[in-house]
Amino acid sequence: MEVSRWSCEEVKSWLLDKGFTQYAELLCDVHEVDGEVILTLTEEDLKTPPLQITKLAHIKKLHNCIQHLVQENNNYHEKLKNGTKGCDGSAALMNARSENDYDSDMDSEIENRGKRFQPEFKKLLAGCVYAFFASWFTAFVMVLVHERVPDMAKYPPLPDVFLDNVPLMPFAFKAAEICGLTLCLIWMTILVFHRHRFILLRRFFSITSTIFLLRSVTMFVTSLSVPGTHLECEASTYTMAGRIERATHIVMGLGMSLTGVQTCGDYMFSGHTAYLTLFNHFITEYTPSRFHHLHIASWVLNLFGIFFVLAAHEHYSIDVVTAFYITSRIFLYYHMLANTQSYWRSRRIRYLFPMFSFFECNVPGKVPNEYEIPFANVDFSPALKYLQSMLNKDEEEGTTTSSCSSRSKES
Repeated sequence: MEVSRWSCEEVKSWLLDKGFTQYAELLCDVHEVDGEVILTLTEEDLKTPPLQITKLAHIKKLHNCIQHLVQENNNYHEKLKNGTKGCDGSAALMNARSENDYDSDMDSEIENRGKRFQPEFKKLLAGCVYAFFASWFTAFVMVLVHERVPDMAKYPPLPDVFLDNVPLMPFAFKAAEICGLTLCLIWMTILVFHRHRFILLRRFFSITSTIFLLRSVTMFVTSLSVPGTHLECEASTYTMAGRIERATHIVMGLGMSLTGVQTCGDYMFSGHTAYLTLFNHFITEYTPSRFHHLHIASWVLNLFGIFFVLAAHEHYSIDVVTAFYITSRIFLYYHMLANTQSYWRSRRIRYLFPMFSFFECNVPGKVPNEYEIPFANVDFSPALKYLQSMLNKDEEEGTTTSSCSSRSKES
């Protein structure tokens, strides 16, 4: 969006994002500073009446941010002349960056100064709907695959280098799920404290849903024999109502044996390896590069989880290798396109991947790893005032009712 067309509320939101909470009310509520006005503010304007900011550090920092905002607005008009389009056909800021920029959090922080990463709740809702559809559709395909699982007596396990040489570990599959739950807990903690949590969450929904829809196709088109004789897998036939009930049970149990879910036939490719790899990549991408110990722990849990999946003889080696490769490539390609905004240079990408273009078209660059206390800047006073008024209203109605009943008794 063009900065010069910002309303007072949008300028206030920008000031809050930049940490100038104490001046948001002064500039926007008192002096009605909108986008056109804030672009013209000078350092002298900030120091002298009527603004009269007294702290030198605040003056310098605010003026520096305004200068970046001016530059962003100028870049917007430059791209407008070149005809680069955004989500709604308006001009969008495009950033050509060198590959070395991705390795430095400091470079990313400097480059993203003055840029606004909007939460876009409608897109988050769309991501939730996409994730719900993908999870339920995958579960339904798993039920169909279970009906077609090959007979173990007729089709013995296929030769596999790893399974033929590593003995079965009965506890291994649950250990793999514990590794996954640990990674999930770390990822959820990052989401809570990350400043751009809503962008991260819709990216997680988008990538995860796409991977598991692809998994639905691969496990449906080819049925592999059961990888281990210890598994009790027999073809089961369900009615349509039974299929829906079974799919719902799989979704509610998150497809994990820890929740009592047991499936057969869904081998190519490994869903457990997919979500282990996804959590690992999201954790390492959205935490600062200096968090070496966290990144090492994440990779250890990812790799040990994959080992436990194989040690449980629940999947063939090719299932795990394919899952790791597809998941990591989709994650890396998605972020490469999103961080460089190179999809705007290719009409083919916009047409072939409309969901990606929809989610990412307003993101101005690589998402910086910034953290905050959740809801620290949220003003709950209107909600509290409304709640107080409702309570007072209930008390008044109760008083009126009791007085009326006492009068009726006296009469």
